[in-house]
Amino acid sequence: MKLFQRAQRSLFGEILDWMLTPLLLLVPVSIGVTWLVAQGIANAPFDRELQHNLRTLAKLVNLQQDAAQFVLPQAAREILRGDDADRVYYQVLDGHGELLSGERDVPFPHTDEPPVTGTVYLRDGEMHGKPVRVASLWVAGATADEPPVLLQMAETREKQSVLAAEIISGVLLPQFAILPLAVLLIWLALVRGIKPLSVVEARIRERRPGDLSPLDESSVPLEVVPLVLSVNDLLSKLNDSIGTQKRFLADAAHQLKTPLAGLRMQADLAQREGANANELKQSLKQIGRASMRATHTVNQLLSLARAEGSGASIARQPCDLARLAIEVVREAVPRAIEKRIDLGYDGAEEGAPGVVLEGNPTLLKELVRNLVDNAINYTPSVPERPGVITARVLGDPFGRIIVLQIEDNGPGIAEHERELVFEPFYRVLGNEADGSGLGLPIVREIARQHHATVQLEDAHPGQRPPGTRFSLRFDADGGDNA
Repeated sequence: MKLFQRAQRSLFGEILDWMLTPLLLLVPVSIGVTWLVAQGIANAPFDRELQHNLRTLAKLVNLQQDAAQFVLPQAAREILRGDDADRVYYQVLDGHGELLSGERDVPFPHTDEPPVTGTVYLRDGEMHGKPVRVASLWVAGATADEPPVLLQMAETREKQSVLAAEIISGVLLPQFAILPLAVLLIWLALVRGIKPLSVVEARIRERRPGDLSPLDESSVPLEVVPLVLSVNDLLSKLNDSIGTQKRFLADAAHQLKTPLAGLRMQADLAQREGANANELKQSLKQIGRASMRATHTVNQLLSLARAEGSGASIARQPCDLARLAIEVVREAVPRAIEKRIDLGYDGAEEGAPGVVLEGNPTLLKELVRNLVDNAINYTPSVPERPGVITARVLGDPFGRIIVLQIEDNGPGIAEHERELVFEPFYRVLGNEADGSGLGLPIVREIARQHHATVQLEDAHPGQRPPGTRFSLRFDADGGDNA
């Protein structure tokens, strides 16, 4: 039962429904109970009076050896006359059922058990089409062998009905008067009870657009605290996200300034007067390199934005990590040959047991590509010591763990810089290799979305140079239960 049906659910309306619906359903129950109680209260005094009058009549029965006699004096007749509202009937039957006095139409008592003399029995009956209240009394005969004499008195029930109606009206009318007041008090109490929600709403509306500080949960009711804490958690995440975006935009603008400034400078040099063909060709070559660097930076920025924006809603499917790694290595071979680097794959084959995980193939391939590109960029290769880069995928079908490793024989990364290299645009000092400083942050973000751990260590501890090994441990189930 919905007293306040709305298109959109209202907390106020829901609580009001649950409070008023039982209250209104109890009204007819209260009326029924009151009616039954009023009937009992109204019958009690009249029943006592009826029993008293019947016992008075019993004293007028004269028991003889041969027969019972009943003589009704005038004073007793006045008692039986009743009043204008009700009529009183009586009946006296001897032990043989013969009428000694009174009305023959008084209904005979129906009982399965033998009556007890001296006890008054009350019951409801009907006489002349009207309901009556009947009292019956058995009087013992003069001797033990004589059957008992039956005395009955019946009274119509007009006065009982009037009294019951007065009791009911006296009880229910105040209830009907109090009911609207109770509804009003419930309404006012509910308005006051949910007022703290309005206060929280007002505080949020009054805030400036850039104010993401947490709400004060100490001034709200205990039941509202979880909601406020959830809002504060959301504000904290939003504040961190906005801060990350601001830093990202600032760093991106700073990183793009260098290639764009180089483009402008080389264009100015190419346009100067007296420039010969060789100088013009050199300027165009520098412009090409600067444009490629800018393009690479923009592509990496887009990859990082795509990885960070995917979040928990990335589309997942079974991915063969060995196949993805092999594809990336094949695509990077021409670039590795150009830098005279030995690039190869050494690990589980495609379709081998334990190399399939639940993930996003596009993002996983981007992760492997960034690790391979990073190794190519920072691994020097000279005839005396050619550069070597190895990619491998190790599957463990029993432990449900898949390991991806990319290692090289380059200069390695100092321990104090191993955490910093995962920050956007961070570049190891003293290294002139081309790069945007975004590859490893992309790797960490994609790994986080796949609930993988990233470990950076020396590929050849104790040797010089020690090289670098990136190891990523994946759960074969894709981290769904993490």
